[in-house]
Amino acid sequence: MKTKLDYYRVFYETARYSSFSIAAENLYVSQSAISQCIRQLERDLSAQLFVRTRRGVTLTKEGVLLFQKVESAMQAIEQGETLLARLHHLESGSLVIAAGDSITTHYLLPYIEKFHAIYPDIRIEMANSYSHHMLECVKEGKAELAFVNLPIEDDELCIEPCLTVHDIFVCGAEYDMKERYTWEELAEEPLILLESNSTSRRYLNDKFGEKGIKLKPQIEFAVHDLLLRFASINFGISCVVEEFSEESLEKGIVRRVPAEPPLPARSVGCAYLKHNPLSLAAQEFLELIHEEENVK
Repeated sequence: MKTKLDYYRVFYETARYSSFSIAAENLYVSQSAISQCIRQLERDLSAQLFVRTRRGVTLTKEGVLLFQKVESAMQAIEQGETLLARLHHLESGSLVIAAGDSITTHYLLPYIEKFHAIYPDIRIEMANSYSHHMLECVKEGKAELAFVNLPIEDDELCIEPCLTVHDIFVCGAEYDMKERYTWEELAEEPLILLESNSTSRRYLNDKFGEKGIKLKPQIEFAVHDLLLRFASINFGISCVVEEFSEESLEKGIVRRVPAEPPLPARSVGCAYLKHNPLSLAAQEFLELIHEEENVK
């Protein structure tokens, strides 16, 4: 740029009010400093921009042409500053969250509702798929946060455990259930499990595999709630997340199947890019979750 941007700010303020003195007040400088800036700008542009009169100053034809362009630029800058200020105060913007149906319904929904009540002008968008697809959404910039079943390891991502969960086996009220099952015995039952490409299913396969047991489910689903539904009508035994099944257990829609030993606890976690700073909206959403979990 041939001329300093500050000179155009001085020119803009002077032209807006047709006054050196008002421009000086608005910019918190002396009137002589305003005059010097205008003279320098006129020298740089080889054009007279103002006509001085006893009542103040008026724009020349060249000054009018320049003012039209400078006004547009200054307004664009001011709009940018306003937008950043609004973002800083979470008065605008968006937050894209990737999460599966079960995690959204049984875990995230209360947080999303509370966040929306606090920051109604932040648009929340949801992306839905399997855990590994949701992690790719974060890496590709299609989502900022992904809430997934753990364990997951990825060098590109920060992964924060958010909620401890317990996998349990359940059956319907009329299912012919034994008093206790070993893992080998469970594997012989008609099992209703999540599809093999889900993180939860891979975790279950790994744990049983450590004991040399291969799972051969009778029915596979992509949705956690269907596990509960089919167990409730006595199709077999389902492996579900206890924390996502509390209502069905409390109402007696399904019964807990006693497994010996119980499956180890695991976590639901939040993943985000390791080397990219989180937006203020994402930071506030995570902070809301951490605050609620600490209260619990």
